[in-house]
Amino acid sequence: MTTIRDDRLGSALRPLIGVILLGGALGILNSTMVAVGIRDLAEDFEASLGTVGWVSTGFLLAVTVTIPVTGWAGETFGGKRMWLTGLGVFLAGSLGCGLAWDIESLVVFRVLQGIGAGILDPLVLTLLARAAGPRRAGRVMGLMAAVLSLGPVLGPVLGGVVLQGFGWRWMFLLGVPLGALAVLLAVRVMPADPPVERRARLDVRGVALLGPGFAGLLLVLSQAANGADLLSSPVLVPLVAGALLLAGYVVHALRGEAPLVDIRLFARRGFAASVTVMALTGLAMFASLIVLPLYFQQAGGHGALAAGLLVAPLGVGAAVAAPLAGRISDRIGSRNLALAGGLVSASSAVLFTTFDARTADAAVVLAGLALGTGLGFVGPPAMGAVYRTLPGPLVPQGSSVLYMLNQLGGSIGVAVVASILATATGPVAGLHAVYWFVAGTMLVLLAAAARLPGRGDR
Repeated sequence: MTTIRDDRLGSALRPLIGVILLGGALGILNSTMVAVGIRDLAEDFEASLGTVGWVSTGFLLAVTVTIPVTGWAGETFGGKRMWLTGLGVFLAGSLGCGLAWDIESLVVFRVLQGIGAGILDPLVLTLLARAAGPRRAGRVMGLMAAVLSLGPVLGPVLGGVVLQGFGWRWMFLLGVPLGALAVLLAVRVMPADPPVERRARLDVRGVALLGPGFAGLLLVLSQAANGADLLSSPVLVPLVAGALLLAGYVVHALRGEAPLVDIRLFARRGFAASVTVMALTGLAMFASLIVLPLYFQQAGGHGALAAGLLVAPLGVGAAVAAPLAGRISDRIGSRNLALAGGLVSASSAVLFTTFDARTADAAVVLAGLALGTGLGFVGPPAMGAVYRTLPGPLVPQGSSVLYMLNQLGGSIGVAVVASILATATGPVAGLHAVYWFVAGTMLVLLAAAARLPGRGDR
């Protein structure tokens, strides 16, 4: 009898995917909404922008420290239990942020939110990959990439609307009913966790080295993005500490029997290529999300909301392309799609370097649409390759590494763009310099994408 291969998303799988994506979107939307409210927070709490910056920095550091532990916790306590725990922690943090009475309490509750997001974010990848299976990994990762792509673009627009109509507290309180809905749907739709035969021992030393090590590097990037002197102690101390901690983790992981994240994963060609491509994709996307709104405001004379709407096609292009790319990659593999998307992205970046203050907004918008579309054809094939090439027991670790490096890539993009714009002679010169940097990044991405698995590769 001939076996009919069915790669369609079944009726039981679609609601599960929807529930997981709803929970995963909470942190993305909240973080990007908060970015447009920093000035309002500074005025309301009579605090400096540097102090208010910890509202974002504290969240990011909490996410980074939590992610490495989530893979172990999901395996030990069950994916559904940890998912509900993450939603509960995020909900509590959102409510606390909305009711904060001073800047210090707001930062504390943002850290609590970050812990919840640090639980949810890698679990999104793990739960989706396990639900879809290797044959449908690209398609499901495409749906997730569509949500990830729209979040950073829709967040600032939605944040601007909420700020104008309701005030900054509702940027956080809006997440409470959405989070409660996500909890109710998860309880109803997500299957129960299977019994755990043997609870794995937590690599406590690995937690103490890896989480703070990455947090130190992200703190350096945050300080650099805020214009701190690169030779000052606020930059050098976390840089040296982070580098030493990560070096210590490498030694520990090579010697240990069950490290928190097995760095030998990088010896797998497909995995190393995938996480490199995803880190560079995050770098290019976040660099664009920083520089394009400033260009539209400073060179084009548009307001914040209009600039956000003009940037939206960047995310729309990625959101439309991502599901299509995921579907195709399930059939033909990841390599050729990622290479094609990288070429489109590189060409679009070079096109941006030809624009000036007289360039029509429509031309800039179309270039952004092309760039987003190209990146949309890169991300899902790269993510799908991770779950096609890794054995099931290694998926949680792979998810943690993938998300951490994507975050790191985005943070590097923000810091580099901030440094470029700080030294540029004007908005057009800044746009040109940033996109030469993005074009160079795309060349490195193409070299990594050439090592992704093709059709039938493992």
